[in-house]
This record gives sequence, C-alpha cells and structure tokens, in this order.
Amino acid sequence: MRMRRLGSQGPELSVIGFGAWEAGAGSEWGQPPPRERIVEAIRSVLGTGINWIDTAEVYGDGSSEEVVADALEGHRDEVLIATKLAPSPEGSGFRPEQVRRGCTGSLRRLRTDHIDLYQLHWPDGTGVPIEETWGAMAALVDEGLVRAIGVSNFDRGLIERCEAIRHVDSLQQELSMLHLEDRELIAWCGERGTGVVSYGPLAYGLLTGAITPATTFDETDFRSGHEAWDYWRALFAPGKLERSLAVVEAIRPIAERLGCTVAQLALAWNVHQPGVTAAIAGSRNPEHVRSNAGAGDLELDAATLSELEDALALGPSFA
Repeated sequence: MRMRRLGSQGPELSVIGFGAWEAGAGSEWGQPPPRERIVEAIRSVLGTGINWIDTAEVYGDGSSEEVVADALEGHRDEVLIATKLAPSPEGSGFRPEQVRRGCTGSLRRLRTDHIDLYQLHWPDGTGVPIEETWGAMAALVDEGLVRAIGVSNFDRGLIERCEAIRHVDSLQQELSMLHLEDRELIAWCGERGTGVVSYGPLAYGLLTGAITPATTFDETDFRSGHEAWDYWRALFAPGKLERSLAVVEAIRPIAERLGCTVAQLALAWNVHQPGVTAAIAGSRNPEHVRSNAGAGDLELDAATLSELEDALALGPSFA
C-alpha cells in the first residue's frame, strides 16, 4: 500500500482509507446488517495496509463512531481516526463552545484521547463566521485533543478565509470518474500544501461494476430515489444512470487488461488525480474492503490515464 503525507504538515496516510458512513445505524444504504458484521468489516482493514478510518458525528447520530471504537478495541495505535463536526441543527454546531463540545463528544464515542484528523463536515448556514469556528478548531490542536484539522465540502473562498487563521491540513471533497466538478479546486489545494481526501470515489456503488439497469434497491436505500437526494439526481436519475453505466462499460475492458476489478481501477484513477492524497472507500463487506485495499498498489501509466480520460466524456458530468 502506497503512503502519502496529508498536505504539507499532516500525517502519513495510506492512499486508500476506510469510510464508515455505511457503518452508521441509519438506513441510507438500506437495512443494515447485524452490528457484529459491521464491526468485522471495519476490523478487516487491519493487515490490508489501510491505516486510517473516516467517520463523523452525524453518521447514525454518533453510532458510526461507536462502532469504529468497538472495531478498534485493542488496536487504536494501529489506525488513524478522522472524524467530522457538523453545523447545527444536524450536528453539534460551529460556535466556538460548540466546536469544543462536539470534539469531546466524538472523543467519548471513539473511546480515545485524541483525534488524528478533525474536519468541518460542510459549511455553516446559520451565520457563524468561519473565522470563529476555525479559531476554535486551531485551539483543539493547541490543546492536544486533535492532531490535524481540515474541512469538507468547502469552496476556495472559505478555505482561504481559514488559511488566514491557521493552515488547512486537508479538504475532503467528492471526486469520482462520474463526479468531476471539483477537479480544479482539488488540484489547487494540492499546490498549496492542503491534502485532499476524496469521498464517493466508487460513485455509491456504480463504479464497482456490479450495478446494471435492472438493479433494484431497498426502498430505504437512497439509491432508490425515495428522497431524491443530490447524489441520486446526479448519478442515478433517469438519463443520468445510463450515462453513468456507459462509463463503467467503457472502463471494464481496461480493468480486465490490467488484471484488476472495475472498483480497483476507479480507486486507482482517483488517487492518480492531481492534488489527491487518498480516497475513502467504505463497505460493510470484509472481502470488498480487502479488494479495495488492493487498489493502493495499482500504478497507472500516462497512456492508461489518457484512455480513461476519454471514457469520462461519456459520463453524467458531461450531460
């Protein structure tokens, strides 16, 4: 597994990380398997070369953090933990006193004395100045409660305002072969010493190669379209799904030629993009976790990357 430093000042991360959104107790991915099965999936990162897990206080109202703690019992020193603070009312809130309270709540649920990467989950819409929030985040680093701090779903303007207070160690942003909107921002971060961890690199299962036009989802699974989330509208809605699957079929023979799975190829493409430090891939299936980890050793040459770039033009980002 290749390793990279997160930005100019952050920790060394494996280029594939484990995402624990699916580990939350919510039903966004359909009815969850038994808790012990989810613990097994998270614990399966041990020995794969994956050295970090990403979670958040809002995943299952804190249950994801608790499951991560269960899975890492006795192995905390082997894995870095990244978690996220959300604005109110969904999360603890972005006022300075709320930032500290949110951090201590995550520490309690994770059963640890420090968080390796603490991130703001998305921009606040309640009027709290980002300068106040980011100053409180920096104070957590000074106290030793947090080792590095980052943001998620932020634009360039907000990142620059944070930089005026304290360096932004990381940006967590959506990027996949089917979602290309922020490539310029991601490259810009990389040039300025802000690491980037990408989420959604497998496009919520589309880039595993397992989804077809005939695939149906549990009615509680967001991919069924029951709530018409932005993710669904961008990738799964009628017209978009056909373009998404066209990309999958275009890259399938390339994966076969390279002797890897479609998912491994999609992950390898992701971590070859300018500015990207690592990609977050989650699963409730231990075998899928181990397979995803295999992408961390896959090298793509310039000719293959150019071939893949041609395939991207078929996707929903170009609709």
